[in-house]
Amino acid sequence: MKRISIDPITRLEGHGRIDIFFDDAGHVAHCYLVVPELRGFERFLEGRPVEELPRITCRICGVCPEAHSTCSAKAVDAVYGVTPPPAAEIIRRLQYNAFSAGDHATHFFALGGPDFIMGPDAPPAERNLLGVIRKVGSELAGRVIRMRQEAHEVAELLGGRRVHPVGMIPGGQSRPVTEEMRDRLVHIAENMVSFSRYTQELFADLVLGRSEYLELITSDAFRSETHYMALVNEDDLVDVFHGHLRVVDPEGNLVARFHPSEYLDHIAERVEPWTYMKLPYLRQVGWRGLEGGASSGVYRVGPLGMLNASKGMQTPLAQAEYERLYDTLGPRPVHATLAYHWARIIEMLQCSELVARHAADERLTDPHVRVEVNGSPGEGVGCVEAPRGILIHHYQADEAGLIRRANLIVGTNHNHAPLQLSVKQAAQSILRGNPEAAEPLLNQVEMAFRAYDPCLACATHALPGRLDLPVHIHAPDGRLLRRIARRPDGGLSLDPPGMA
Repeated sequence: MKRISIDPITRLEGHGRIDIFFDDAGHVAHCYLVVPELRGFERFLEGRPVEELPRITCRICGVCPEAHSTCSAKAVDAVYGVTPPPAAEIIRRLQYNAFSAGDHATHFFALGGPDFIMGPDAPPAERNLLGVIRKVGSELAGRVIRMRQEAHEVAELLGGRRVHPVGMIPGGQSRPVTEEMRDRLVHIAENMVSFSRYTQELFADLVLGRSEYLELITSDAFRSETHYMALVNEDDLVDVFHGHLRVVDPEGNLVARFHPSEYLDHIAERVEPWTYMKLPYLRQVGWRGLEGGASSGVYRVGPLGMLNASKGMQTPLAQAEYERLYDTLGPRPVHATLAYHWARIIEMLQCSELVARHAADERLTDPHVRVEVNGSPGEGVGCVEAPRGILIHHYQADEAGLIRRANLIVGTNHNHAPLQLSVKQAAQSILRGNPEAAEPLLNQVEMAFRAYDPCLACATHALPGRLDLPVHIHAPDGRLLRRIARRPDGGLSLDPPGMA
């Protein structure tokens, strides 16, 4: 059986590879997204004071520290049974929406967008941010950098630091917002909205304006029918910061709507021996393996999941683009994996509009930004819609306020099973009868995972030392021939040595 490995896969956070196996007829028999790291961050948290967790968990990833610090802060509030005052919630919402908008700008222009702006067949040396800038113009570079810079400035103004912010504390915020700070935030918000509108125009011109790209987006190679999950407000509109979790089936029918604290009643996590990443699925639907459809508990989160599982957007400009997406790609839900890119910049637009809304809120500069924490610690769940999908932090503390148990489910974990589905489906369609695939075709296979914007440092984490996955060697008929594993002393063990 012939194997092709795309190692490493590119334009993502973390490290991974794609292994593609061909049968004797030259067709793709198996395809796996392999993440050779061990996630162990929950164990790092055990025994730590619960109030320290927002400052610790934000270091899981330097790409999206605000997602973890915000989710952790909400979980800590729940552990102590406190509700931050209105001003603190507005500060948190403003900071979080600014972060989300800046993160989406990075993915679209540096990671996912080059496949469309430069073309999936462009040479790798051109299929990157620098190539995009050369094609679209140097003005774009300045606007992208400014978007990212000002998103970090918001984190510094409200969170005290540009990376790994520390402003969220139990019961609220560490300091209030001044009128001078508000003036700067209003100006930044105007720039974010302008940039997000510009990105929509660019997407309409360079992607939607080309029939071959629309055919690629809607092709069977990049289509997976699954359930979808999103965080929504009381009106079932997209809300990245707070709300209930809403789940719809592949036809768009409501399956469940529940508070994040009830997630264990609806989400189960499956462990497989071939990966260090768990595979969450809908408990009430059940696990049917790596397959889609209404009978499978596999679901998708992230920007496309948000649009499909919600009833719309909170802001007018984003709502107009939301409607345009479904007018263009078909009725809701849209199952086109590559539509994640369009959904992502629609979410970016809403986040920018909400930054402007919160910056103008008269309650923003209220000096009362924290309530006193007097209650005994217990158990709490925090949830936000991270740029890559639903993020859940669940903490259990003892009477001294030390963490007994922590469970984190990140967006890439939720999307693990559909990621595997999408990569295999793309490989089987694109590489059909072509085991000697050239780089442009392999890049199209990579596009299947890149649409999800996976963050493997969040979903997996290496503990000190080497903890490699064991290698299982199978015969074509499925018989196990040999198991190879690394011993603690660094050597290899063959189990059993005479099996082959």
